[in-house]
Amino acid sequence: MAMKRFRKHPPQRYQFRARIAKALAHPSRLLMLDALAERETCVCELTELVGADQSTVSKHLAILRNVGVVDDDRRGNTVFYRLLTPCVLDFFACAAAVIRERR
Repeated sequence: MAMKRFRKHPPQRYQFRARIAKALAHPSRLLMLDALAERETCVCELTELVGADQSTVSKHLAILRNVGVVDDDRRGNTVFYRLLTPCVLDFFACAAAVIRERR
C-alpha cells in the first residue's frame, strides 16, 4: 500500500518551529508564560516570581519576544509583558497528556 504523498515544506518553516520550541524549553520561561496567561505583568513581578535578577529575566523575555510569543509595552520606566500567542499553552496541554499516558 502506497503512503499518501508527503508535502514537504520549505526548510525555513522547520527552522522557525525549532526556534520557537527552543525558546519554550526553559523552566523559568514556562513559569513566566503561566503567569502571563493570567494577566499582563511587569518585569519586576516576573523577577520576583522567577527568583532571578532582572537582567536574566529580561533576557528570557527577549527570547520569547523574538519568536513572537510575548509582547512588551513600556510605560515610563516600567516594562509590561503580555502573552501574544496564548495558543502556545495548547502545546503544554498536549505535553501534559503525554505525561499522563506514560504513567
